[in-house]
Amino acid sequence: MNLKRIVPVIALAALMSQAVQARELKALGISMGSLGNPYFVTLADGATARAKALNPDVKVTSVSADYDLSKQFSQIDNFISSKVDLILLNAVDPSAMASAIKKARDAGIVVVAVDVDAKGVNATVQTDNVEAGKLACQYLVDKLSGKGNVIIQNGPQVTAVTDRVKGCKAALAGAPDIKVLSDDQDGKGSREGGLNVMQGYLTRFPKIDGLFAINDPQAIGSDLAAKQLKRSGIIITSVDGAPDIENALKSDTQIQASASQDPWAMAQTAVDVGNDILNDKAPADAVTLLTPKLITRDNVGSYSGWSSKH
Repeated sequence: MNLKRIVPVIALAALMSQAVQARELKALGISMGSLGNPYFVTLADGATARAKALNPDVKVTSVSADYDLSKQFSQIDNFISSKVDLILLNAVDPSAMASAIKKARDAGIVVVAVDVDAKGVNATVQTDNVEAGKLACQYLVDKLSGKGNVIIQNGPQVTAVTDRVKGCKAALAGAPDIKVLSDDQDGKGSREGGLNVMQGYLTRFPKIDGLFAINDPQAIGSDLAAKQLKRSGIIITSVDGAPDIENALKSDTQIQASASQDPWAMAQTAVDVGNDILNDKAPADAVTLLTPKLITRDNVGSYSGWSSKH
């Protein structure tokens, strides 16, 4: 008996057996914080495109939680009932969603968090939000020559937001002559929320030199509030690099910079990570961080934007 020939044959048979057991991505469930925000629409579109590239027959269900915890719980239950293979989750509450995530994983579903981390997921893909906050607020420091009255306009307390604020504070800490007037007001992640909070600031504070908004919609709302109350001389920065902010950076607004995210690439990476886990290939790191870039009035002309397909 030729053992040398038998061993490779057995090994080949084992590999073929594993290949047969490999799970194809047949159904993908996507739950986003709010599909009223173009950022999340791009995330969902990027994920759908990548899933269809892996399997043209994949069934994709994309839903908006509208920052409603109970709604997102129901969406996860629906995904479980539909027997999806992979869930991309932008958690409304990273801790409170833990039980729903566990339920999905117990049902054999891979759960990948996108944009914000969430407790108990298989993996997370997000922007390096600490760096994004640093970039945007270092720009403020530089433009103000290290002195002045600055506001940090906060938002929903998910990790993406708290990390941006953390990065911003780290940049501002290097400029002792900058006074932070407020850092705890929630602009709700929306244009309307930013406008409402900014109206309060403008009424309360006679001199505001700079404002960091945790995302572009809040920055645009804040700029609108300043216009309405005829207040000028405020340098506004934010995070996202959204299409609306591109327009703002090219027009007559007080918005000066935004640390850009890449939701299309983020979503595509998340689907790839999820598909790898489905096929027993764990990611090198539990959290994949994508590096942000600062978009300003000086370089917005060469910015490829969210619509670029990677």
